[in-house]
Amino acid sequence: MIDDIKTDAATRMGKSVESLVHELAKVRTGRAHASLLDHIRVDYYGSEVPLSQVANINTEDARTLTVTPWEKTMVAPIEKAIMTSDLGLNPMSAGTVIRVPMPALTEERRKDLIRVVRHEAEGAKVAVRNIRRDANHDLKELVKDKVISEDDERRGQEIIQNLTDQHIKEIDEVLGEKEKDLMEI
Repeated sequence: MIDDIKTDAATRMGKSVESLVHELAKVRTGRAHASLLDHIRVDYYGSEVPLSQVANINTEDARTLTVTPWEKTMVAPIEKAIMTSDLGLNPMSAGTVIRVPMPALTEERRKDLIRVVRHEAEGAKVAVRNIRRDANHDLKELVKDKVISEDDERRGQEIIQNLTDQHIKEIDEVLGEKEKDLMEI
């Protein structure tokens, strides 16, 4: 019983950390990487599809992305989708290749992004703590139903607390790495 609760909590906490890593990947650090354009959707014959399904995205150098549409007619819609995205990028097309230069981040923008990143990390920590609360509640229910003893409950709570501490530490490490990336010039 306790192992089931522990396994469930560990899985859910791991997913919270994964979710944070995924969210932080969307935050621009000034360096070009293909995943930056992952969430952009393009109008393709009347339906909205992810950019990666209508074009090939590569990094040309540290500050430039290249987007190569599979159809020549898609150059204009892709350019428009990138321009209207919330990334603040200005694509330039050269024939069938669209170059997307990454503007350098200002000090003020870096601080804003760090604030956003810290907020995301705090949200992940809250999620982990909520999972701890749920697991401890499940343990209390088992004691109430006389399935486990109070000593087993205490041991279970210690295990859950160790899991919580471990995942919070992971979140702090991910946050520290992202902050370091953001402050690099």
